[in-house]
Amino acid sequence: MAPAQLPDATRTTAHELTTHDGATVNGLLRVVPGATTVAFLMHPRQDFSHHVLVPELLARGFAVWTQGARSLGNDLTLLHEQALLDMAAGHVFLRDLGFEHVVAIGHSGGAPLAAFYLQQAGRAPAARLDSTPGGKPVPLPSAAMPPADGLIMFAPHPGQGSLLQRMIDPSLVDETDPLSVAPDLDPYNPANGFAAPPESSTYSPGFVERYRQAQRARIERIDAVAWERVTDARDAKKRFTAHGDLRDRRASLARGVIVVHRTDADLRSVDLSLDPNDRPYGSLFGRRPDLTNYGVLGFGRLTTPEAWLSTWSANATRADLAACAPDVDVPALLVELTGDQACFPADATRFAELLPHPDVTHVRVPGRHFGAPLREGMASGATLAGKEMAHWIGARFPAGAFVP
Repeated sequence: MAPAQLPDATRTTAHELTTHDGATVNGLLRVVPGATTVAFLMHPRQDFSHHVLVPELLARGFAVWTQGARSLGNDLTLLHEQALLDMAAGHVFLRDLGFEHVVAIGHSGGAPLAAFYLQQAGRAPAARLDSTPGGKPVPLPSAAMPPADGLIMFAPHPGQGSLLQRMIDPSLVDETDPLSVAPDLDPYNPANGFAAPPESSTYSPGFVERYRQAQRARIERIDAVAWERVTDARDAKKRFTAHGDLRDRRASLARGVIVVHRTDADLRSVDLSLDPNDRPYGSLFGRRPDLTNYGVLGFGRLTTPEAWLSTWSANATRADLAACAPDVDVPALLVELTGDQACFPADATRFAELLPHPDVTHVRVPGRHFGAPLREGMASGATLAGKEMAHWIGARFPAGAFVP
């Protein structure tokens, strides 16, 4: 959202923060007169500096903090446990400024990140995680991790790992050949139920089950590669420590990268009868998944073994919304977009039911995953969601909140 669309009285300041482990992260603080409640927007991999909710919340009397992670825009080294330290630096900063209330707003992949943070922040320091799944030390036990006063989830997806497992193409035969295809699993094979776009495809229940089992199996195969590389590197480091041989030191660093082809193949993007809602034909990446699936865009396409295990593996990642939600004991609002292509109705219902606090609200508004209008001429999903958020925040943290 362009700065010109912000309220005239908005004061914007840029800040550079140092995390507990010495990394540098950046954020923008936007404040309107009288605001004592601040909304905290962060995503582990996307730039939220000009997020569509920023003007919506400012116009209703709330301050907004948008922050980037140290791995912003870089899937290659995204470790979610480190992203928690990045988020912690933001929470410490906002509390030190004196805001009366801090509300975490997680949009899309920001929701599992916020839930993961609140899970760890709610634990005694000694009970927090102290390493990534791959074994990299992360000093969460010694970090200051102030909790948020409330959580808002906007179009939340289940977590990068679970999302990728839904979207990865299991018909790929050779991980080194992006064009290799097993015809009996090919989602774009008419014999399996595919129809020429934009006509909705129709996959049989049997094909859907085989496809999803094969998706899980492909993730497990990539997991095996990641675990092998991490283990080999760890063993080489131990040998170097014991014997000082530089060949072992080099081997400990030569973990390589994992290339993952074809990650835009969720059957629901082309078969609108599966988990139906108001979504249009197509995926998060475009209107023709049968083409974008073969392009360079997609989740987790290039990653280190450590980042794969921390973020992209549905089996190893801890940043999973369904796993973290039962430990998030704060008032919560879940805003479901009825045309979402990543958070489906059953997802939204399940996430809301998993939250343990007695004050949990689940609302639905028309819109698409990134906050666009559901159809031309309608109000944007971001505007409708902003109104719901403002009323919810104002009823619970009223100081400084004005709802027109």
